[in-house]
Amino acid sequence: MKSFSPKPWFAPQPVLIIGTYNKDGVANAMNAAWAGQWDMKEIMISMGNHVTTDNLKLGGEFTVAFATKKTMVASDFVGIVSAKNDPKKMEKTGWNIEKATMVNAPVFTDFPMTLECRIKEKYDESETGYYLVAEIVNILVDEKYLAEDGNPDMEKMELIVFDPIHHGYIQLGEKVGNAFSDGKALKE
Repeated sequence: MKSFSPKPWFAPQPVLIIGTYNKDGVANAMNAAWAGQWDMKEIMISMGNHVTTDNLKLGGEFTVAFATKKTMVASDFVGIVSAKNDPKKMEKTGWNIEKATMVNAPVFTDFPMTLECRIKEKYDESETGYYLVAEIVNILVDEKYLAEDGNPDMEKMELIVFDPIHHGYIQLGEKVGNAFSDGKALKE
């Protein structure tokens, strides 16, 4: 095996779009990848200082949408362009925007699944950002992405992940097994 020095190569990383409202009520979005499940009903996100972090100080509510192959270009765009520098940032995405049902934040309806969230805790707050833990208040899923059992179908969504090694986006593939089940074949 080849050895590498420590790098941010935890992979794959989700491509998440964080939705907030600016103080003037205009929707804003940013791309975030350093995130994950914190607890059964909580998530964690590593936040740098952006317009989004300023917006979160206004009320602590936001949405998290999961990027797809279809939303990839605009999802990348909101990660490389700040609303501070481009006031037409959201208009350029072409996304349809509605108000979330349970939190004061925008929902980008072009995405198959969105979490409505409320900040519970902030950790290691500094001039460069912070880590936040947020409660999942509600989950919205476009009905065309539901499986026969009524739950979200990840394969239908064509979700993408961030490849931190080559700085690319990769579409998730097909189901290859059953969690908490297939490993039973090796039990004695």
